[in-house]
Amino acid sequence: MSSERRHPLKDILYLQDRMNRVFDESVRDSGIYKTPGQWIPHVDIFEDDVSLTIKAELPGVKREDVILDMSDGVLTLSGKKQYSHEDQAESYHMIERQYGSFRRSFNIPDVVDVTKVDAKLEDGVLRINLPKLKRSSTKKIPIVER
Repeated sequence: MSSERRHPLKDILYLQDRMNRVFDESVRDSGIYKTPGQWIPHVDIFEDDVSLTIKAELPGVKREDVILDMSDGVLTLSGKKQYSHEDQAESYHMIERQYGSFRRSFNIPDVVDVTKVDAKLEDGVLRINLPKLKRSSTKKIPIVER
């Protein structure tokens, strides 16, 4: 009988690592995977009668590291989350937070007034407000005689 003592969490950590590797490989093969140092922020997109709104999770990203571009009906959100060197004396066992560059693009419908788009970064969430054009629901059309 072996008197070897095993740490009770060792098997769980090994299993978690294996599952992470299987998931990473399946995501990489699907085309969703980005090169090392890149990540994709999660977004919510919703609308009401007056505007379309995009909320993007950007935890730890500074305002000056975010770029918003609008060109030919496409809104592009890009930037970089800097790696924090605050704990260099520590020996990490796991790093799950994402660092590096990111980029997302969204096709913007014609109903958006692109001259009035604004954005605000607060508590790690970027809120992009895309007001809709004000269009009259009825219009009188003059009839001309020939």
